[in-house]
Amino acid sequence: MVKSEDAKKSRVNQWYLIFIGAAVALVLAISFVPRNSPVALIDRIKSCYCSQEGLKYHGLVEDCCCEYETVDRINVEVLYPLLQQIVKYPFFRYFKVKLWCDCPFWPDDGLCHLRDCSVCECPENEFPESFRKPSGTGLLSDKLVCQEEKPEAAVDRTVDAKAFKGWMEVDNPWTNDDETDNADMTYVDLQLNPERYTGYSGPSARRIWDAIYAENCYNYPSEECQEKRILYKLISGLHSSISIHIAAEYLLDEKTNTWGQNYSLMYDRVLKHPDRVRNLYFTFLFALRSVLKAKEYLEQADYDTGNPLDDMNTQLLLKKLLNDHQLLSACPKPFDEAKLWKGQSGPELMKQTQKQFRNISALMDCIGCEKCRLWGKLQVLGLGTALKILFSVNGDQPSAQRLQLQRNEVIASINLLNRLSESVKLVHEMGPSVEQMFGKIIRGPSDQTIHQSYRRLN
Repeated sequence: MVKSEDAKKSRVNQWYLIFIGAAVALVLAISFVPRNSPVALIDRIKSCYCSQEGLKYHGLVEDCCCEYETVDRINVEVLYPLLQQIVKYPFFRYFKVKLWCDCPFWPDDGLCHLRDCSVCECPENEFPESFRKPSGTGLLSDKLVCQEEKPEAAVDRTVDAKAFKGWMEVDNPWTNDDETDNADMTYVDLQLNPERYTGYSGPSARRIWDAIYAENCYNYPSEECQEKRILYKLISGLHSSISIHIAAEYLLDEKTNTWGQNYSLMYDRVLKHPDRVRNLYFTFLFALRSVLKAKEYLEQADYDTGNPLDDMNTQLLLKKLLNDHQLLSACPKPFDEAKLWKGQSGPELMKQTQKQFRNISALMDCIGCEKCRLWGKLQVLGLGTALKILFSVNGDQPSAQRLQLQRNEVIASINLLNRLSESVKLVHEMGPSVEQMFGKIIRGPSDQTIHQSYRRLN
């Protein structure tokens, strides 16, 4: 009996050794297989699929040419670190804006009650001298009025004398702003005025978004053509990004001036709505495509602020971003604009979308909070510039010789891309844990009162 048990243990040990030996041999064999071989390729594909288990967003971003996993990876490894550096240099940190202009649609009620609503304006001796030199082609101040849906309205019609090589004063058919260099304009240091919670809420704030969505930005069904869906997705993505930044830098305690992250607000406004997250990724790729498409033009720009070292670093970092091998190989064309505005109804659809976006641009003057208005104007201008780059009036592909942008348009484009990059990174890194945490709380039948308190924050 003892011998029988010993024999059984011996056989088990033999099989165990055989199994260990086979596993070691398999590992060694795979390690020597060339990476280009079918075995290695199949192994990497299986590994890729395994890593996707449990992910909420994977595969191609709707209406785009990149996958969610690719976007998250190149954003964390390439775009986010480069953009964070670029926007801190003088050229991209100063934005020229008309902060107060009468709302063309209704009287402004200015309900913002926090000090953080106010914008810290730059003393004239702080911003670069080359920014202050007018081109001499601006309109007289007595002709400056906020206009509603004027197709001839230009964004920042005064161009700095030493701004960019070949950059001219041109109209942007996608925006409504007419902000020329006059007494009503001011330069704002964006680094001193971060986009975050300001206390601007209630009927005044809701009325802005209601007007944007209800009158100018319809949510067409998915079976409708892409041209009809694009404006809603862009605005929804921008709205999601703004909400993410408000939640990420939230005033938790006004008495002690304690700031932090409001996870419940982030979940309630964005993360529990998959369509809002998808639209955020769409808007990010749309903005990225516009910057990459303007690559040749941007590379020839003269980023002059009067500080040669800063200006050289600005240009080098921007060129590094535009030519990054990892970015261009992983996602060479984030969005394919050539598919849009085709067919007999194409020109009319573009004209209608332009009118709607100009209307949205004009609504930025109805925001009753200085800092909210600043970032609303900048990011809507950034989107308008992206539309201008991707959809030129005659439909031709823009080139360094043809494309004409103003300084403010480029500043807005890069800062918009940076804000979207930050939002995508926050959603990627914090989204799963926040969704898990609040999903469990909300699904619990005994926690209905907690859920209701979270909703009141929205």
